[in-house]
Amino acid sequence: MEAGWFKEQVQQVAQDHVDIARTLPAATLYEANGQRGALDPAIRQMAPGLKLCGSAFTVRCQPGDNLTLHAAVAFAKPGDVIVADTGDFSDAGHWGEILTVAAKSRNLAGLVINGGVRDIATLGVWEFPVFARAVSMKATTKRIRGLLNHPLVCGEVEIAPGDLLVGDEDGVVAIRHSEITDVLQRAHERETKEARIMGRVRDGELTIDLLNMRSLVDPDAVE
Repeated sequence: MEAGWFKEQVQQVAQDHVDIARTLPAATLYEANGQRGALDPAIRQMAPGLKLCGSAFTVRCQPGDNLTLHAAVAFAKPGDVIVADTGDFSDAGHWGEILTVAAKSRNLAGLVINGGVRDIATLGVWEFPVFARAVSMKATTKRIRGLLNHPLVCGEVEIAPGDLLVGDEDGVVAIRHSEITDVLQRAHERETKEARIMGRVRDGELTIDLLNMRSLVDPDAVE
């Protein structure tokens, strides 16, 4: 089924890539991604400890209307992360407990939204990760159909269907589908390098030496 407003998703992130990405900090993936893809830091984790990782299923909603989010829950595939653009409209709860339970029952992987959500006290109960710009109890309408699985901008980052989304306490990063393999390899290398540095720091070495910054801060250096 496909119409102009809804494009069938043709690619998901491979499960082995999702499994690897889930073990890595979002900040590490951002660095390994060439310091690209970090969403606006105003989009925050709504329930502590719930990490988000999966394929982007993109949704464009009209501000204050969540009809298309209900459609997304119906049409997204297990493992998808719903990524919703509401035009940065935060003064309504576009997502609440009913949608959380519906998404959880369909094995969706989470929600990233540049708008408002509500019922956040229930997210920990249902263990469903949500990253949102704001919390608002105000009601939405359910009248205006938006777009599903079209490229969009969320948190000032361009996101296409099938991109990899990873979110934790530090925020959310988006990685282009075509670059996932390379980014994961660089992230692994970065984690290995940082583990070595951490060990040397614990042994008393200074970061200004390990990171080659001594000449920049040496009080005896000639200015």
